[in-house]
Amino acid sequence: MLRLTLAQMRRSVGRLTAAAVAIAIGTAFLAATLVAGNVMQRTGYDSVTAQYASADLVVKEATAADVATVRDTPGVTAADLLLVGGTELTNGGRTTYQALLPVPSDERLGSVVVTEGRLPSSSGEIALPQTTVDRLEARLGDELESGFYVQTDDDFDRQEAPATLVGIVDDPAGAWAMYGGAGLAAPDDLALWTGVADMPDFTSPVLVLTDGTSAARDALVEALPGAEVLTRDEAAKASIEEVTGEGNALLMVVLGFAAIALLVAALVIANTFQVLVAQRARTLALLRCVGAVKGQLRASVLTEAAILGLLSSVVGVLLGLGLSQATLAILARVDTGAPLPATVAVTLPVVLVPLVVGTLVTALAALVPAREATRVSPVAALRPIDAPTVGARAGRVRLVLSLLLVVGGVAGLLAAVAGAVVGGGDPMLLLALGVLAGAASFVGVLVGAVFWLPRVVSLAGRALAATGSSARLAAANTVRNPRRTAATSTALLIGVTLVALMSTGAASARISLAAELDNHYPVDLTVSSPSGTETAVGADSIAQVEAVPGVERVVAVPSAQATVAGEWTVLRAPDPDDALAVLRDTAPLDELDDTTVIAPEYRGEDLDGQSVTVESEPARGTSDGEAVDLTVVHTALAGVDMLVTPGTLERIEPDAVASTLWVALEPGADAATTALAVTDAVSSDGLVVESAAAERQQYERVIDGLLAVVVGLLGVAVVIALVGVANTLSLSVIERRRESATLRAIGLTRRQLRWMLAIEGMLIAGIGALLGVLLGMLYGWAGAAIILGTTGSVHLAVPWQDLVVVLAVALAAGLLASVLPGRAAARTSPVAALAVD
Repeated sequence: MLRLTLAQMRRSVGRLTAAAVAIAIGTAFLAATLVAGNVMQRTGYDSVTAQYASADLVVKEATAADVATVRDTPGVTAADLLLVGGTELTNGGRTTYQALLPVPSDERLGSVVVTEGRLPSSSGEIALPQTTVDRLEARLGDELESGFYVQTDDDFDRQEAPATLVGIVDDPAGAWAMYGGAGLAAPDDLALWTGVADMPDFTSPVLVLTDGTSAARDALVEALPGAEVLTRDEAAKASIEEVTGEGNALLMVVLGFAAIALLVAALVIANTFQVLVAQRARTLALLRCVGAVKGQLRASVLTEAAILGLLSSVVGVLLGLGLSQATLAILARVDTGAPLPATVAVTLPVVLVPLVVGTLVTALAALVPAREATRVSPVAALRPIDAPTVGARAGRVRLVLSLLLVVGGVAGLLAAVAGAVVGGGDPMLLLALGVLAGAASFVGVLVGAVFWLPRVVSLAGRALAATGSSARLAAANTVRNPRRTAATSTALLIGVTLVALMSTGAASARISLAAELDNHYPVDLTVSSPSGTETAVGADSIAQVEAVPGVERVVAVPSAQATVAGEWTVLRAPDPDDALAVLRDTAPLDELDDTTVIAPEYRGEDLDGQSVTVESEPARGTSDGEAVDLTVVHTALAGVDMLVTPGTLERIEPDAVASTLWVALEPGADAATTALAVTDAVSSDGLVVESAAAERQQYERVIDGLLAVVVGLLGVAVVIALVGVANTLSLSVIERRRESATLRAIGLTRRQLRWMLAIEGMLIAGIGALLGVLLGMLYGWAGAAIILGTTGSVHLAVPWQDLVVVLAVALAAGLLASVLPGRAAARTSPVAALAVD
């Protein structure tokens, strides 16, 4: 039977090619999706952990004393405290504040690199970014002046020290974009200039290089009881969750797309192979006539499907890897803002999963048609097979199954969405429920397509029937065989649904994650006095900042150091109207009045709703200040200290001055460039400039980079949809060559025949695409709500431009898929065409 199967495959190469193409493209899409998932996760991790350089492990919240313990731990080859400090630098009459990092003990622990000169090797040496060097008008070898503040009993004393410029550094991964770049200094100098030299309890991450064994991590956990020791990827996950929430939306987006790809690949393969097996019903019946039993026929069909599936899947994997590599090559020429890899990572799952899925799904897709063919008696099977009627028993079973799948799937999908929005379950379980429910409902739609889809096509066809005889024939042809019409339109319905789903989900993800970033980084840029809350920012400095291109609004914010429930903090008291103009997320201001204190996300959660005593910090306060009882309101704000009203701050600290500026940037302004321009503008005043917008922009670029990979993936999905509908429509046209010849024989011209087939193709493809767009939007919104619901509010979007392009491409696909075979049919004489078997 195997020899017969192979011989049959050789004789049917033409028919098998169409199915092989669909299988290959389906598995190529799956392979490309898995590759894209790896790229998305790796890109996101690398971008948000660029500050960790090439560290193997990260010890969170360690003290300076812990560094010695880490270095002495077996298996550790190097360890450094990730201290981010800074100092005020002066060269001649030019002054600026510069963020600094300690010189790493091992170059692999350094996130900035030397581009000119050398690393600082002793106290009194410094390396700076090129922008800072230009700002100071300095050159290598110049002796700069470092100005810093040392805390005394009741004040800060300014001190100065020489700093020789020995190197120029670059931040290739944008790890310190929020500071406009970072320089390097000796660890002892940096500790002194930053003010942590006399703070033994100061905590910061420790970056660790190991000898490559897992024993080093176990040893660190034992040496530092209670410390959190993470791998670089675990630290990346933790950093991402600080923005996206515990559900890790970026990873869930990857898993969601991969799960959807598995489903769509299965449906595309199943639909195409069912058409192929249905075409060979007569061949199967003939084998039964010559003595083959049902089991042999079934085994022959499954063997043929498995061989076809395996060979096509191998081609598909190679095609998917090639398309992925080509996509990366194209994205490498585009500024995505995220460090994409140069080559695809070929992992075992990327190769095995598409091979196994393609082979199994092809075999399973052939099982039902093969079983139906073996049930037909040989004599009956040799006769022409009539179009199936929906009133048969099998039709009723199909209808009931379709309704159950659709109703049950929609109910499960709504439950998953509700659970994600209200936070009523584990995010991964909700994602799994959403994928399964969405898959069930979509399968139900496809199973029942033979009942409703031809009728929708027929209604659309009636509107075209008045345009001529070709249009009337085309409209009539669409309903003559409901199963064929449904199969043809379903091929494009699957692909377009996927494209619309991804486009809608990506657009919603972009807007929702951008809103979440606004929540975490509400102030674009801050300018403050290096001495904390003691010195007011002058009117000249405010005017200089306002004059910088890209700056939209500047607000002076009175500030004071205080204690809230006995814990030190900084109180900010912006004018409410001014704050509305600069804060990206103004919702927390609704809770601000003279009886409340607004606490940011990272502190005050345990005090939410409680009444606490707020008073001026003893070492800073004045005799006129008073203790005030306020109610804590915990919010999602980050990047700002606690907020009170101006009236409340005046009661607590009457001498509070506007030591900080909140700056809002113009829409579309480049955050990093504007931050550097602001730094240049106030460099002579020695003010500290921090750009949360630059860090937010970095996260946005990561998101844009990840979604750029998805957009590249959509190109593969479009190819699948186009080839899938072309294959199915071509098979349909080939099946009807006798009908076309009959129409020619009764007077239909070649042009009318080609136009009839073109209208029919565009009608079926257009309706399938339109329904796919509607379904894709609904599934995309549901997926966005499930994946992003745990991170905060979900903003649903409609990518109108993408959807219009999809519809236009679908109509073009229907035209091409039907016109080309139609021309071949029209060129054949009626007598020859009627003889076609």
